[in-house]
This record gives sequence, C-alpha cells and structure tokens, in this order.
Amino acid sequence: MFASIFVAGAATGSFSDPARKTGAEAPGSAAARRHDEVTRAAAEAMADGKSPMEAAERAVSRSGDRWGAVYSQGEYQEFEEALDGQYTGVGLWARRERDGRIEVTRVSAGSPAAAAGIRKGDLLRTIDGAKVDGRPVTEVVSLLRGDAAAAAAGTKVSLGLERGAQSWSRTLRRARLSTDSVTVSRLPGGVTLIKVDAFTKGVGDAVRTAVGRAPGRTGVVLDLRGNSGGLVTEAVTTASAFLDGGLVATYDVNGAQRALHADAGGDTARPLVTLVDGGTMSAAELLTGALQDRGRAVVVGSRTFGKGSVQMPSRLPDGSVAELTVGHYRTPAGRSVDGRGITPDLEADKEPLKRAETVLTGLGDLS
Repeated sequence: MFASIFVAGAATGSFSDPARKTGAEAPGSAAARRHDEVTRAAAEAMADGKSPMEAAERAVSRSGDRWGAVYSQGEYQEFEEALDGQYTGVGLWARRERDGRIEVTRVSAGSPAAAAGIRKGDLLRTIDGAKVDGRPVTEVVSLLRGDAAAAAAGTKVSLGLERGAQSWSRTLRRARLSTDSVTVSRLPGGVTLIKVDAFTKGVGDAVRTAVGRAPGRTGVVLDLRGNSGGLVTEAVTTASAFLDGGLVATYDVNGAQRALHADAGGDTARPLVTLVDGGTMSAAELLTGALQDRGRAVVVGSRTFGKGSVQMPSRLPDGSVAELTVGHYRTPAGRSVDGRGITPDLEADKEPLKRAETVLTGLGDLS
C-alpha cells in the first residue's frame, strides 16, 4: 500500500506515494461515485474515439478531489520503478505551492540538476518553453518526461527557472539515477544523523541497520525534512526500528477502519529527535505522528505539510491510471493530519539541526 501523492514522480525524483489500496469500495460512497464517474467518462470517450485519459482528467478536476490525479501508463510505470530506487530524470524534487508555483524542494547530489546549479527554493517556471505555474503536478511530470522517445537517458529538456529577481534557462540531459533515500552520518558527540529523503523500497531496513550500528546508546536524529512520502509499508518498518510493536496509525477506506502496527523488537531506549518542516508529507507525517503520540521522539522543526489521505488507483481503458481519494489516516492518538499537518514539540525555523542536538543533550546520553 502506498499513501500519498507522487508529486513530481520519477521525472524529478520526488516521491509522495500514489496510495494503492486493494478492496471493494462501499456501494453509494462518495469515493465510489467519483470512481464510477471517472471510469464512465473514460469509457465513453474511448467509444467516441476520443482520449480516455483527457476525459478522466476532466472528470477528476470536476470531482473536487484535491489529491485526485490521472497518469499515463508510462508515467505510472516510471513511478513504480522510482519506488524501486531508480528513475530517469534530472535529479530535482519539486512540489506545487498553494499559489500554484512549482518550487524545487531538493536537488540530488551529482545529478544533471545539481551540475546545472539548480538549488532548493528555486522556482520552475517553464519546461521546454511551456509555462508550468498553476498546472497540476501530473502535467508538470508529463512535460518533464516528454513523450516515450524523449524519456530516455541522454535526451534533453530545457527548464526556465527563477531565484529571487534572477531568471535564467538551462538545458539538461536526463540520466538514469539512483534515489539513495537514506544517508547516515555522525554528529559531534557520537550522535547518529539518519536522513530519509523518501520511503522507497528498502528504506525501513536501512534505518533499522543504521540504528543498530549507532555507537553505544547515543542519540539519533531522524531527519524527515523535505520527505514527501513514499511507501507506507517502509514508513511502518522505520517506526519498528524505534518501537516495540504497537499502533503506528489507523486509516479508513470507504468507511472501513484498518490499522497499521509496528513489529516488535525496536530500540525503545535510545534518545530520539525527529526533524520536520513544511516539506514533510504523507507517509513521513504518519511516521512522525506515531513517534510523537507514543512519546518515543521529540519533534523539532516547523509544521508539516498536512497530507493524510489515501488514494486508490484504477486502470482506465487506454492503460492510464486514475487515482482518487478513498479515505484518511490518523495518528495513534486519533489526530487527523490531512489539511492540518503535525505541530512540532519545539518550533525551530532557524538552525533546527543544532536545536535537535541541544534537545538530545537534555534527553541524556545512555552510552
């Protein structure tokens, strides 16, 4: 199961999990009605010789589903490959701001985007001459990817960018890149910093390994800043590194209540601080809420994005995929994340990592 949006997907390396949930929808539910409307629109368009994908996009737009989206068959395949840890793109993460602008949230080291001097916070204004402000992220992905022939490594894509009062253009060549979603380093005093950029396959086990290798009983900083989501199963496995079983989250799918639980045997004694910001989304918020509610971590940073809904993918007649919201998840204490986000225990807009280290000092070193 996935649980979020795939903001700029494989084309940019941004993962926010297109939520995947199997099972029948409750007859008469709002989600079921939206699903029927989108499917019917696609089928009617195909019968009339028109594009099912375009008809589905219009139906999703009319539905009012904030997180609803339609992906071409190729896009969805690329997204799934990206969750396996590899993708073809330029190595930038991006999201659409509330005012419609497309902002770069992270740039992968050694990527074409990094070589071109693109930085976090830059605005992406055009792709191959087409303006992207206000466009759904799926359209931005489509422009970044190009058609099937233009999606291969080595092909070119021209980006128009803005940084403050400066505007410029760069032509980049797409490359086959690895996500490298977990980075482990040591801070002064033996503190282990575990940075998780996205919940791709294998991330949970990588975090558990990093915790197991941390020296003595020194503290850990789990950095989820800019983490836009990924596989919920990997977020639960990550929670299992710090919890001895128990509830991680509950969620509903068309009214049916379900629960996610951590595995037993996690490290429950090591001091832990979780770093978050406005780019912390979906599965990363689910994990943060679990660690906070269960008193396992002190959360430091700024309020998270507030994406706590579950989407279900449906295959359309032409092979494209529509994803519609079917439910929402809650933290162990029953808090809803969608539209609210998670408020840190300690607000820290400036030098949050230093604040995290200070908090760890207060929690004590168990070595």
